[in-house]
Amino acid sequence: MDFGAINPVVLIASLMVASTPILLAAIGELVVEKSGVLNLGVEGMMITGAICGFAIAVETGSPALGFLAAMLGGAVLSLVFGVLTQVLMSNQVATGLALTLFGLGLSALIGQGYVGIKPPATDRLDLGPLSEIPVLGRILFSHDLIVYLSLALVAGVWAFLRYTRAGLILRAVGENHDAAHALGYHVVRIRLAAIAFGGACAGLGGAYLSLVRVPQWTEGMTAGAGWIALAIVVFASWRAGRVLLGAYLFGGVAVLQLNLQAAGLAVPVELLSASPYLVTILVLVIMSADRGRAAVAAPASLGRVFHAST
Repeated sequence: MDFGAINPVVLIASLMVASTPILLAAIGELVVEKSGVLNLGVEGMMITGAICGFAIAVETGSPALGFLAAMLGGAVLSLVFGVLTQVLMSNQVATGLALTLFGLGLSALIGQGYVGIKPPATDRLDLGPLSEIPVLGRILFSHDLIVYLSLALVAGVWAFLRYTRAGLILRAVGENHDAAHALGYHVVRIRLAAIAFGGACAGLGGAYLSLVRVPQWTEGMTAGAGWIALAIVVFASWRAGRVLLGAYLFGGVAVLQLNLQAAGLAVPVELLSASPYLVTILVLVIMSADRGRAAVAAPASLGRVFHAST
């Protein structure tokens, strides 16, 4: 095996790209769950965003329009979930699972005519002299806008939840929706807004997967990324910083196993391919080993049905 073929600088730079779809989906789901809603349809929203973004980018020749279409597609699909669970009060777990199945089927139907087509390239940001800095320039300053947007979203969500009045209201709804309703807050509207934001983030993550990470359309190409995003949110104790660490852990292991395969490591390919999922869940389980702390961190009204008359 030739370890010399693995360039650590390229490895770390690739890690950021590989982590971006998971990070976008997870940070969106964090906001959704902070509002007290459990949406298990992240996988369905991601794959819907992947095909919506891919199709629009191919048809218009504009990756930017593709990303916007992906956000819209994910948000619309998430609002279907929102109406069913918040207005019609259906079971959140069952509805989320149905949303994933629906998204997978819808994307497969829409994507039939796009197999084997190459999408327009997404340009990297020109950061001038910064990108020419030895080592750091390649790692930190040679990416496209969506990578930096994902990092800005993490910082923005952290600041929003911690320091703003709107973030306090969102957390209050997630902790005790009856008390928030008694204080005059529109619980359903707040939750629908959070659900739409989560859907838009998941859709954007899916489009990044189909337009940048793996620039092609393949049925089922999210390959469980939505479920990993859900696991990261829970095991990160609903903290934005830990979500970032969890997503980068998954992306790092995913990139590393590809490099190890290319270097000729004498380990079954199937085991290497499964390693990102196994390592991510193992480490995050260790991080959340204190069950008492995890229980306290979880929004108290998570998954509970809200009825304004109660």
